[in-house]
Amino acid sequence: MAFAQTVSQSPPSTPSPSAAPDPIAEALRERIDALAGGGQVAVEGDTLRAARALPLLYQANGFRPLWDEIRLQSLRDVLVDIENDGLRPSDYHIEALNRLRDAPRTGTPLQRATLDLLATDAYALVLYHLYFGKVDPVSIEPGWNFTKREIVEADAVSFVLERIRSNRVRESLADARPDHWLYLAGREALATHRSIAALGGWPQIAAGPTLRAGIIDARVPVLRERLAMSGDFALVQRGTPEPAELFDPALEAALQHFQRRHRIGDDGAAGPATLRELNVPVEQRIAQIRTNLERGRWVLHEISKGDVVMIDIAGFTVRYLRDRETLWQARVQVGKPFRETPIFRSTIDHVVLNPTWTVPPGIFAGDILPDLRRGGNVLQRKRLKVLDASGRVLDPSEIRVPPAGSTRFPYTLRQDAGPDNALGVVKIVFPNPYFVYLHDTPSKNLFAEDSRAFSSGCIRVERPLELAARLLAPDPQWTPAALQSATATGITRAVRLPIKVPVLLIYWTMDRDPDGSLVFKPDIYARDARTLAALDAPFRVGGRIAP
Repeated sequence: MAFAQTVSQSPPSTPSPSAAPDPIAEALRERIDALAGGGQVAVEGDTLRAARALPLLYQANGFRPLWDEIRLQSLRDVLVDIENDGLRPSDYHIEALNRLRDAPRTGTPLQRATLDLLATDAYALVLYHLYFGKVDPVSIEPGWNFTKREIVEADAVSFVLERIRSNRVRESLADARPDHWLYLAGREALATHRSIAALGGWPQIAAGPTLRAGIIDARVPVLRERLAMSGDFALVQRGTPEPAELFDPALEAALQHFQRRHRIGDDGAAGPATLRELNVPVEQRIAQIRTNLERGRWVLHEISKGDVVMIDIAGFTVRYLRDRETLWQARVQVGKPFRETPIFRSTIDHVVLNPTWTVPPGIFAGDILPDLRRGGNVLQRKRLKVLDASGRVLDPSEIRVPPAGSTRFPYTLRQDAGPDNALGVVKIVFPNPYFVYLHDTPSKNLFAEDSRAFSSGCIRVERPLELAARLLAPDPQWTPAALQSATATGITRAVRLPIKVPVLLIYWTMDRDPDGSLVFKPDIYARDARTLAALDAPFRVGGRIAP
């Protein structure tokens, strides 16, 4: 972002000692002194939030006003436009700025100083929120460990002053927001869906028998209108059959397109599940887009140059990206709703061929221990060996099962490598405190399901050897054929990556297909509502650098 670029500025002129004090500058200085002293300053009923930035900006500008009528109009235009970023103009003093619209020409010095402070505060806050996100992700994701992005204060002051002075306020927002196709698609989609909401939204389709090709039903014209409003059915190009209540092949194709965009089975029939998706109000889709735009501000700055593996948890996909271009993609299975796959960042450093599986604490407490207490045969069924602290294999009859209320178990449970091993033939490892990694699975039939939340938190990967081959590609000895030969031996072997690759585990409930179609995904972990609530709450300065 251009925040990191220092802009050369000539120092502000210093008033002559004999010059009369400027009443506007004095009013500005008085309020800036209160901010610099740690006080909370409210003007026109609005609290100034950019407590660190305002003193630096006005000191650098000699406490002279920064805004005139032309620049203020640019700022008002920007504050209206940020609705397409999912942000609310009301968070940036828009009402107070409109009330003081005439202050530059007719206002008192105090009113002019107040207007200037509100405008600078709003501008600094907008830039900050577009670059970092309005919500501190740590406040709703305690394990958040994505790169801590910071702004060098001297550079930020130069950036803001130069943009205001040159009236490049609108252009500066493009420097701050993520320059990524997913974010740009979200902005376009938000504007489109708000236009639909302004027309009253799309029609609701009544319950009834499944609508499918060939039937005649009074609800078919409503379905056609609904799909036309969301862009799935081009009414002008495809026309309306006779009678209009006929479910024709063109409507079937449009419904399949809708189903693919919403990640439900694309059978071209409007049964209960499809009707539920069709009847989601446009306002709910607007909220979903806004939520994902905020997530984009958190992480999309990190997806730029170089190689990265990205797991979209809600989308059940893994991608290998290079310079933002998808080189490889596959389906994945993620954690069940009560064993969520966590959101975090790490670095892949090695792969294990023909891995053994050591039962992690969470699975032991949730799955293994209850079966042992019931006298079940989970150890035999899952081919789990019991090892003591010295690594000696014990007979299962020798172990003591912890009583109720205790999970103390001084043994290790391990499954040997083999075709039915829980991790399959390859495990892709990256350091993290959750015991989470990417791996093969014997449960390959589950990749055919639309919703794939089946694991205990780790990520099961379709075609994992292809991913391992890409990770090991810089080492010429590890060709795809060499990997196949190594796994065929059945021997467990760890292989270090010649170049470590970042891995991002993220959560998108909105996306875009390669054909440009907007995608809405099920919120499998019910995370959207929490993020949206935080986005709509008043801004609070958290633990990060604040403006």
